[in-house]
Amino acid sequence: MEKIGALIRCHRKKSGLTQRQLADLAGVGKTVVFDIEHGKETVQFNSLQNVCQVLNISITLDSPIMNQCMEEINA
Repeated sequence: MEKIGALIRCHRKKSGLTQRQLADLAGVGKTVVFDIEHGKETVQFNSLQNVCQVLNISITLDSPIMNQCMEEINA
């Protein structure tokens, strides 16, 4: 989670946003952005998604058996 937090912080700063501005754009509390940037593991996934979406960061789920699992889910 620490590396994700550092990545979020870097993107936020390079975008010229404060934590408050990012939080407002993402529809989350300022403490959520703080918690993400400090590697807290209690952040809800949907909050992380919202923050990443504002910063134009995509989240990809991948594994060696992803296609097989997706076939089973869609069957």
